[in-house]
This record gives sequence, C-alpha cells and structure tokens, in this order.
Amino acid sequence: MNDDFRHPPGRPSPRAKNPPGPASAGHRSRLREKFLKGGLSGFLDYEVIELLLTLGTPRRDCRESARLALREFRTLRGVLEAETHELRRIPGIGSANVFGIRLIQEVARRFLKDRMLRRPYCRSAREVFEYLYHTMRDLKKENFKVLFLDAKNQILEEKTLFEGTVDSSAVYPREIMKEALRFNAAALIFAHNHPSGDPEPSFCDREITKELVFAARVMGLKVLDHLIIGNNRYFSFADHGLISDYDLLFHSVQAKTGAGG
Repeated sequence: MNDDFRHPPGRPSPRAKNPPGPASAGHRSRLREKFLKGGLSGFLDYEVIELLLTLGTPRRDCRESARLALREFRTLRGVLEAETHELRRIPGIGSANVFGIRLIQEVARRFLKDRMLRRPYCRSAREVFEYLYHTMRDLKKENFKVLFLDAKNQILEEKTLFEGTVDSSAVYPREIMKEALRFNAAALIFAHNHPSGDPEPSFCDREITKELVFAARVMGLKVLDHLIIGNNRYFSFADHGLISDYDLLFHSVQAKTGAGG
C-alpha cells in the first residue's frame, strides 16, 4: 500500500517532507537544461554533484548536500572516490544517492573499456592512460594489467593479472605469455598503478619491464609500452625510450649467445 494512505487525514505524508518549492524546481530544471545544451562545460563542481544527487532524490533540493559533500571531500574527484559509509555521513545523502553516484562511475568505466576495445592503439600512451586512469585511480593496492593486441595493434582484451607489490616475485612472465597465446595476441601493453600517486618507476619496475620485454621477444611478441599510473599523470616506458633500449639489449644478448654457441 502507498505510504500516503497510511496516516490520518490532515497530517502530511512522510513522502511530502521538504518538497521542493517553485524556486527549487526551477533551479533544477535550469541545471538539467544547461547540461543538455552544453554538457558539463561551465558547471561548478558542487553543481555536478548536485545533478548526481538528484538521480536518487528527485523531490528534494540537493544544493546544500552537494556543498557539504564538496566541503568534506574537497574535490569532485574526492566525492566520487569516497567510500559508501563516508558519503552517507553527509546530511541528505542516502542509499539512493550513493547508488546514483556508483552507477555513473561504472557506466563510465564500461563505456571507456568498450571504446578502447577493437580500436587502433596508434602508439598513444595518452589514450590508454585516459582509459586506465578511470579504472585504476581508486585502487588502494598495486594492480598489474595487460592489454592484448592483434597484429594491427587493435586491443583484443584487457585483464588484471596480478595484485600487490609489482616486482619479480609477484609478476610471472609465464602467466602473461600463456594469456597472450590464449587471445592469439601479437603485441602487449603493460600497466600498473602507484597508490602513492608518484608514477616514477622504481628499480623493480624497470627490471620487471626488461624481463617482460625479453620474455615477449622469445615468444615472438612485441611489447609496445608499460604505463605506470599515478595521480592524474603517468610514466610511459615507450615515451622515455626504455622499451626500445630493452629491445636492443635483448638482441645484443641474443647475438652474444649465438656467437658463444
């Protein structure tokens, strides 16, 4: 039974608590019209949050809750990355609002992945970063991902293969090569995140990249890049010439081994 018929006549329904007045309804309509005409261009961060909150609260003014959330988490990104229990501590934000925020995040992730798959990579580290940053920026631990590409450098699949500290004891080249064979890949892109936010590669990052380039070359595969994802920035081994250096080192070792044999 509808809640509006469960209380005595003359007493306001719980659903009617704090209904939006004409000014509030007009404000919300103007925000939506502004978004439909020009996207988020020109929107303040709290207005973006307000729009997200209206998805779960269609009948209440969300401006104050949006301002409180922005004050608590400082940035739009901070609000989007906040844990569920942290968001629900903000007055006016409930389960339905959190659902709306999480839904938008997951739809964006699915869209970015679908856009990347089967598209030419074109040796653009920036494009891969823009996709991976959205999927990896919230991670508290290091995750090691592999993008498998065909002979035309089109992305076939993306998989997270390892979690934890990325070093030679945690990343197994044999497992990566086995997956590459399963997808019939011709080339690989590696990526992992640094939760500290600093994408500068460590000694272990450099060593494992060299090992992976060597392992891929033995299998007749190319390594196009290894990206380290930091706080809104990245380090590309290819852009810094390190993938080429490791390729040359591999051929040098092969030549010496062949000469010695």
